[in-house]
Amino acid sequence: MIPFKRRIRVLLGVFNLALAGRTLAFGSDPSSVVDFGAKGDGKTDDTAAFQKALDAAGKAGGGIVSAPRGNYFFAGHLNIPSGVALKGVWESVPAHNGIRDPGLPKPTDDGTTFLVTEGAGQEDGPPFITLNHNTTLKGVVIYYPDQNPAEEPKPYPYAIAMRGKNPAVLAVELLNPYNGIDASRNERHLIRDVQGQPLRRGIFVDFIYDIGRIENVHFNPWWSIQPKLFEWQQKNGEAFVFGKSDWEYVFNTFCFGYGIGYKFIKTRSGDCNGNFLGIGADDCITALEVEQCSNIGLLISNGEFVSFHGPDPTMVRVGTNNTGSVRFVNSAFWGPCNQIAKIAGKGTVGFSDCTFVQWDRNREGRHALQVEGGNLLVRGCEFQEDKPQVEIGQAVRKAVVTENIIKGKLRVTNHGGGVAILKDNASDEPHLEIEKK
Repeated sequence: MIPFKRRIRVLLGVFNLALAGRTLAFGSDPSSVVDFGAKGDGKTDDTAAFQKALDAAGKAGGGIVSAPRGNYFFAGHLNIPSGVALKGVWESVPAHNGIRDPGLPKPTDDGTTFLVTEGAGQEDGPPFITLNHNTTLKGVVIYYPDQNPAEEPKPYPYAIAMRGKNPAVLAVELLNPYNGIDASRNERHLIRDVQGQPLRRGIFVDFIYDIGRIENVHFNPWWSIQPKLFEWQQKNGEAFVFGKSDWEYVFNTFCFGYGIGYKFIKTRSGDCNGNFLGIGADDCITALEVEQCSNIGLLISNGEFVSFHGPDPTMVRVGTNNTGSVRFVNSAFWGPCNQIAKIAGKGTVGFSDCTFVQWDRNREGRHALQVEGGNLLVRGCEFQEDKPQVEIGQAVRKAVVTENIIKGKLRVTNHGGGVAILKDNASDEPHLEIEKK
C-alpha cells in the first residue's frame, strides 16, 4: 500500500498537470491584437490582424484576445471563434467617449474604439462582429465614422450578430450604428450594460428557444440630436424588436427618441413571451407596440412610457392580429399624448395598479384607453385627468373596469356587444356614470 502522504503528493501532481494542460489549452494570459500587427492608429486597416489573433485563440481551444487603448480602423468584418473573448479596456460601458465633440465625428484617443466602414448603403451584408458558441465581446466602443450626424443615416448591416450558445455582449457602447445587435438564432444570449444611439434598430431578438437575457441597456441620442437625423430616427427607429423568443428576460432597459420603443412581432419562427421588468420608453411616437405576442403572454412590470411627438402619439398599440395576453403592472403612462392605448385583436390586455396622465392633449374628448376588440382588464389604476377614461367597442368580448381611482366623474363609454363589469370605482361624484351607445 502506498503511504498516505505519498498518495497526496501523487494526487497533487496529477492535479497540477491537469491545470497546466488546461492553461496550455485555453490560454489564461490574454494575447494582444498588437502582437498580431494591429496598429490602432485610426487609419491602418486592422481587420486582418484582429482576425489572426482571434483565430489563434480559437485554435488554442479558447482564450482572451485584448484590444488595448487605440482607434482601430476596420474595412472588413470579424468572426469570433468558439470560446474566445474579445476585450477592450473598458470594464463598464463608457460615457459615449467615441468622439471628442458631438459636432465633430472624430474619435478620442482614450479607450478602445472600433471604427467601422464596411457595408455602407446596405443592410443585408455581413455583420461587423459575429459571436459564436461561448464567445464574448466586452469593453469597446463601436463607431461608424462615415455616418453624418446632420443628415439622414446611411444603411449598414448589424454591428453585432449573436449566434450559437451563450454569446455575450458586455459593457459595449453602440455609439451610432444603423443596426445594433442581431440577437437571433442563438441560445441563452446575454446583453448587459450596453449604451449608445442605434439609429434604425437597437436590438432584434428572434428564433430563441432557450431563455435570452437583456439587462441594463440604455439607448439615448448622445451622438446626434441634430434635426434632420433625429427626426428620421423618431419616424423610423425601433429600439427593441422581439420576434420568436421562448421566455425572454428583459430588465432595466430604456430608450429615447424612437418611432417605436418596444415592438413585438410574429416571424416565421413564432412570437414572443417574456418577463419585462423596469423597462422605459421616453419621447417615442409609440412607446410599445404589439403586432402579435404568444398566448402565454408578456408580463410588463414597473414600466414607464412617454409619448408626445408625431401625428398620433400613443403609449401602447395592440394590433388587430394579436391573440396573446399582454399585462401591464405598476406602470406609469404620461406625457401629452393623444391617448394612452389603442387596443384591437382577440387577445387580453390588462392594466393593474397603473397610473395614467396627460392623454387627450388637444381636448377632443378622446378616451385614455380605446379598446376595439378582445378582452380588457383595468383594476386598481389611477386616472389623473378629468377626461374620458375607457371606450369599449362592439367587438370587445369581455371587459372588467373595477376599483380604480378617477379624477372628476367616471366616463366609460360602452358600445355594447360583450360582457362588461364596471363597479367599485372611486370618482369625485357619488354616483356611477356609464355611457352606452
